[in-house]
Amino acid sequence: MDTQNKIKTMILKESETLELKKSTSELKEAIISISSILNKHQKGEVYFGIKDNGEIFGQDISDTTLREISKTISDHIEPKIFPKIEKIIINKKSCIKIEFHGKDMPYFAHGRSYMRVGTENKQLTVKELENIILHKNKENLRWDNQVCEKASLKDVEKEKLLTYLKKSGLAYSSIKDSLERLEVLSDKKILNAGVLLFTKNPRKFFKSAKLRCAVFPSKDSSIILDRKEFEDDVLSLIQKAQDYVLEHINLGMKVEGLYRIDIPEINIEALRESIINAFCHRDYREYESVEVAIFKDRVEIRNPGGVYGDITLDQILKGQAPVERRNPLIADLFKRISFGEKWGRGIKLILSKEPGTMFKSFPNGFITIFKRKETTKKSSKNKGVGKGVGKGVGNLSVNELKILDLITENHKITKKEMSRILTKKIVEYNIESLKFKGKLRRIGPDKGGYWEIIK
Repeated sequence: MDTQNKIKTMILKESETLELKKSTSELKEAIISISSILNKHQKGEVYFGIKDNGEIFGQDISDTTLREISKTISDHIEPKIFPKIEKIIINKKSCIKIEFHGKDMPYFAHGRSYMRVGTENKQLTVKELENIILHKNKENLRWDNQVCEKASLKDVEKEKLLTYLKKSGLAYSSIKDSLERLEVLSDKKILNAGVLLFTKNPRKFFKSAKLRCAVFPSKDSSIILDRKEFEDDVLSLIQKAQDYVLEHINLGMKVEGLYRIDIPEINIEALRESIINAFCHRDYREYESVEVAIFKDRVEIRNPGGVYGDITLDQILKGQAPVERRNPLIADLFKRISFGEKWGRGIKLILSKEPGTMFKSFPNGFITIFKRKETTKKSSKNKGVGKGVGKGVGNLSVNELKILDLITENHKITKKEMSRILTKKIVEYNIESLKFKGKLRRIGPDKGGYWEIIK
């Protein structure tokens, strides 16, 4: 340990990875600094014989001194570390240099754990300790890269796999080879991410693999107008969530040349990105499903699991921190087929398309809230679409348009007959909505009467 390296000049300054001590009388404080630096940077240096202002002071050093330092470090730092301890000569004065490293965080000194902040050693709180332990074991704690013991290659639906491979530009050889190439197979066992995307019925293995959608006619959830639950692979659920929203929000139109172009009141790119984010970044260990809630004034996309890692939503919105991914394997599978942006960039994309979008993050959930555009009220002065949707055509939802199409084909069609195509609640709600908007009226009684579309 005593190499007596001779250094003519050296200028040292304390930092987050370097601690200076005047003498070994400060050994207890030095041990705290070692554990503190290890918890922050996993390596560092401590010098004895140098004042904290960098002045070379020197001290008497013997082989016994070095052995005592080694033993004290061994006795009072957990987990054990094996530092390099040596005697060096600086400006003709004897000093001690300790080099240390370790990645088995958290480290404890005298039974307590510290974190280096600048040149200070800050004692960690219980929550901070939990975060270090979680970060250290995050690969083992991940869900998407774990083997699904109950699933086998027989559960894979070949058509789903072929469709995915075609979108990603990969050739098909066999189910086994294809899954291995996508890195969702381990020792002939399918990983959870592969089960979500490629099996016939993922909910057979994971109760959380579902989508719940609902429409509420007011600004709260006291009355439910329509409710549906879907079970399928995660890519199909993303499409079903998007379709459900588009069927129940207002649809404006504009004419380009000979063609009519539909314009939803919520930008499709922003809507799709939020739905993809919900399925990609949710916590699949939670039993709850992804939810779509459509209210009179807003649309909410909800998913179990808040912002992942040590960062906050505010930091993401300000672009102040790199974003950790809860399900990196699922995210990579999505990326292969151009499904979604990175978590941080995805939020920026949503805001660029829908600037009024709001986000809420909780420990067990995340919500994206889209404001719905103003709907057109019944008025002879205002027969255009809602504000921000389009000009001169009317704000009709997909279901309202379906009802008008059915009436155009048969103006004597009954509500019961419409309900065979759409649900009873959807028919009743949208007929009342069309009447309110001045687009439809009933002529005569329920029996023997007919519908009139108001141009």
